Amino acid sequence: MALFSMAISAVYNAPKKIPHIQLTPKPSSQQWSTAQDHGLLSTPLHLLNSKTNYANTITKEDDDICFLHARKLDVFRHVLSKLGEEAVEGLNMIDAVQRLGIDHHFQEEIDQILQKQHLIITSGSAHGANHHSDLHEVAVRFRLLRQQGYFVPDDVFNKFKESEGSFKQMLSEDIKGLMSLYEASQLSIEGEDTLEEAGQFSWHLLNTSLSHLDHHQARVVGNTLSNPHHKSLATFMAKNFFATNSRGTNNRWLNILQEVAKTDFNIVQSLHQKEIFQISKWWKELGLAKELKFARDQPVKWYIWSMACLADPNLTEERVELTKPISFIYLIDDIFDVYGTLDELILFTEAVNRWEIGDIEHLPDYMKICFKALHDITNEISSKVYQKHGWNPLRSLRKTWGSLCNAFLVEAKWFKSGHLPKAEDYLKNGIVSSGVNVVMVHIFFLLGQGITKQSVELLNETPAIISSAAAILRLWDDLGTAEDENQDGHDGSYIRCYINEHQGCSIKDAQEITINLISEEWKRLNKELVSPNPFPVAFTNASLNLARMVPLMYSYDQNQCLPSLKEYMRSMLYETESV
Repeated sequence: MALFSMAISAVYNAPKKIPHIQLTPKPSSQQWSTAQDHGLLSTPLHLLNSKTNYANTITKEDDDICFLHARKLDVFRHVLSKLGEEAVEGLNMIDAVQRLGIDHHFQEEIDQILQKQHLIITSGSAHGANHHSDLHEVAVRFRLLRQQGYFVPDDVFNKFKESEGSFKQMLSEDIKGLMSLYEASQLSIEGEDTLEEAGQFSWHLLNTSLSHLDHHQARVVGNTLSNPHHKSLATFMAKNFFATNSRGTNNRWLNILQEVAKTDFNIVQSLHQKEIFQISKWWKELGLAKELKFARDQPVKWYIWSMACLADPNLTEERVELTKPISFIYLIDDIFDVYGTLDELILFTEAVNRWEIGDIEHLPDYMKICFKALHDITNEISSKVYQKHGWNPLRSLRKTWGSLCNAFLVEAKWFKSGHLPKAEDYLKNGIVSSGVNVVMVHIFFLLGQGITKQSVELLNETPAIISSAAAILRLWDDLGTAEDENQDGHDGSYIRCYINEHQGCSIKDAQEITINLISEEWKRLNKELVSPNPFPVAFTNASLNLARMVPLMYSYDQNQCLPSLKEYMRSMLYETESV
């Protein structure tokens, strides 16, 4: 550890002093409501910065913070390269970096370490004498490699099984290893019975252990069971990592890494506040909230989707632009669910499919307003993508909006007539009406990476990387029985359709079937991680993050509120971390 001690000494002996971190003024109190979320928008006007570069969003008075933050990033980058050569230490460091949501700073170092870790698997050295009993190491290596796109067979866990095939009961004492095994099982794909069994085995033993662990250990185990890393947003769970790893640790690289992460969190939080200001300014100037009184007025909630999907701080422009079509998904959904008559909805759907701005005179005034705004925003985004990336996406964007309205219309006809479709038909249509395809198509073109004729053709056919995330959203939404705030319309649900189709099936049984379907869709999504496709890593990560965001966005409580979403918004936007 001499190398690390020297590096840390260089940082702490730097002439600049670290002030208390608080990059932007925070409001003294907030009224939290996803229906009336303008209380979030108290960032002063002078903080608005139109530049999109991450570093350029920092003001002059933050120079000391940024100077030392950059120094610490360089120090840890160097330490990661050196200590990462040790197999177990390298795995633990990457795991910590990813859990803290700052892996974008160290991607090159992570790639190099995981390439070497993959060689351990392919060369067979992971099966050697030095590794035969370390469940934690094997499980973390498996998970990190699969997350990175390497296919690692699940037979690496066979060494932890008895001769008859069941996992060894002696593992019940290895709480750390069991947590890592449970985390690894979350990356299973269809047909992997060993991982399926590993998840059930580790969950049972960990859940049983809660009664005899001390408070701190029980909290760590409980958090692992409730929020496995692969299915959770790292940025949201990072504070749990701070809390559960700060107690009396002598791990110097972990201590300095947490300082880096806290400073980074506050810098990025300031960035998100400025982006929210831009979105709110755009939404207010657009005027639709005044023109269309029936529609939801929730720009911050819409932005949260963009913030979750596009986590890289450098993607400011992309997050701001993505929030615009997301707002129209909600707006058009309200037209179909709450306000429009069936005849009007048919006319609107036809207009969106034709996409002729001069051919909307037959529409009601509120639909004219909506269509014109949608038409203008879509053309504007298409122009920006063409100027920046050299590809005009208008055809693809028009197609995805037409498909969304077609799916909305199918649902409107079903439920306005009182007809419940078969559950399978409902879900097939619901994957489209979820709006996920609209979001992901916009993300693909806004990112501008890997745009080719082949990738665009595949994108237009709604590949599994999109459809599985959409199915997860639709099914999670349907698990809740509450209606969204401020809506009087009535949607169907997969559960209602299933019970109607299978006479005698209870709500509890239908919910269990729905949960199992969500699990199967996660397996399909996991398969996309390790399967060749023409899409860039940033696009795949956006789809995963969208699926991870779903439980926060659709977990209603008995009061028809979203406590997890409110906590996420409060944590990400206004609660700073002291360094």
